[in-house]
Amino acid sequence: MGKKVAGTCYLKVDGTQYALRGGLTVSPDAFEREGIAGMDGVHGYKETPRVPSIAADLTDTDGLSLERLLAITNATVTAELANGKTYVLREAWTKGAHELDAAEGQVSVTFEGVKCEEMAA
Repeated sequence: MGKKVAGTCYLKVDGTQYALRGGLTVSPDAFEREGIAGMDGVHGYKETPRVPSIAADLTDTDGLSLERLLAITNATVTAELANGKTYVLREAWTKGAHELDAAEGQVSVTFEGVKCEEMAA
């Protein structure tokens, strides 16, 4: 007990750190499974590819540009979590369209990529 499991996190794209507001979600799986049932019971499952992603809410700082976010392709996105885990999303792009919440000063962004790896802590 007493081990930190949540809290301060960092998000970097090609080495540039973004002002992470909150809502950091890492979805690293390259496939998903779905059960297949017939009239006589469970027959097994099917496995289909899925696109790994990292999603976050960013603060609309002076250095943040929606046009630059949209232009991101073939990037390396790194999510460093408070519990010491790091996830690296490779060959990543931003999934449009971005919406700026002016009342809160934040932008939600989703990066999708070819592969997401959990790095050893």
